[in-house]
Amino acid sequence: MIKIGALEGGASIGRSHKQVVSTAPRTERAGLVGCFFARRGRARAEESLLELEALASAAGAMVVERVLQERPAPDPAFFVGRGKADELRQVAQALGLDLLIFDDELSPGQQRNLENRTDCKILDRTQLILDIFARRARTREGKLQVELAQLNYLLPRLVGKGTMLSRLGAGIGTRGPGETRLEMDRRRIRNRIALLRREIERVGRHRQQQRSRRQGVPVPVAALVGYTNAGKSTLFNALTRAGTVEGRQLFSTLDPLLRRVELRNGTEIVLSDTVGFIRKLPHDIVAAFRATLEEVREADLLLHVIDRSNPHWRDQAAAVEEVLTELGAQNKPVIDVYNKADLLPEGSHPMRPLGRDSVLISARTGFGLPDLKSLLLVWGRTRVKRLKSMD
Repeated sequence: MIKIGALEGGASIGRSHKQVVSTAPRTERAGLVGCFFARRGRARAEESLLELEALASAAGAMVVERVLQERPAPDPAFFVGRGKADELRQVAQALGLDLLIFDDELSPGQQRNLENRTDCKILDRTQLILDIFARRARTREGKLQVELAQLNYLLPRLVGKGTMLSRLGAGIGTRGPGETRLEMDRRRIRNRIALLRREIERVGRHRQQQRSRRQGVPVPVAALVGYTNAGKSTLFNALTRAGTVEGRQLFSTLDPLLRRVELRNGTEIVLSDTVGFIRKLPHDIVAAFRATLEEVREADLLLHVIDRSNPHWRDQAAAVEEVLTELGAQNKPVIDVYNKADLLPEGSHPMRPLGRDSVLISARTGFGLPDLKSLLLVWGRTRVKRLKSMD
């Protein structure tokens, strides 16, 4: 697990000459590095770097520098090229950086080469997201899924850690103990991965049993989906009064929550709050959280919560659609819920996608919630009739 900000500093009391070790974590100074591969991609790369800054802050780092480079293609050895890697080394030394965070996933070789070239700790976007997930996970299921994703990420990079693990390098005089230690580490990780997969499968079966019991009662299920920090948990609380964690935090919800919502005339639905999506979401994370995201695939309706106040809301909505396609949930009925109306300029209205229901709301102030409940009521009654007819 990556522990950003886990370094400890020391302090002394001059008169007593006694050393007192401070227990306060030291905030690591970070530099962000992004690349774009066509001139028209600069704006998107700058936006992605801003998002990376929010991720770094969520992990506890202090961003002090940002570097953006245009290239025809990623460099196979250094991603940014040797010259830029040398420049990053100078920047890290001049600004006292503790780590450099890349906005794309690096190969094991690229990460190793960059660490050697820059003499600085190197993280990529995947590592950063995994660290945030490790901090946010609260339930046993969430922790199992995060650990599985971390180990899947670490395993192909273990060969690059061989010198550190065995205190030996490659070449003459290093055969035997070093290789044995490395293979032992690989085997332990593979065994742990197999154990985690069995545990997650067991959790998945238990969750499926719960869904089967719910399906025995004609109560339809609606799942909240959307980009991270779009306001899903705030909307979940507004509809259910569940009191879940809210705030301007990325990935504040990792573990699925389900609550009943009473609409008018005795009509009920089950509402599910799920993990937020993000661009460049690592495949290992999607795979590891598949048991949790089954709630999305098995839902009768998706409420796609969109932060309409964000200038890049279209790109965020498209990123969510991509993940839904990967989950096999792209053909589910959808209501587009344009949130944060209170932050919009007066008179601004969202575009209504062709053939889909949509509503403009503010989950924080309650604006538009009656309209959303009316849509849910119509859908819920129709779904209940269909479920009863199937019995």
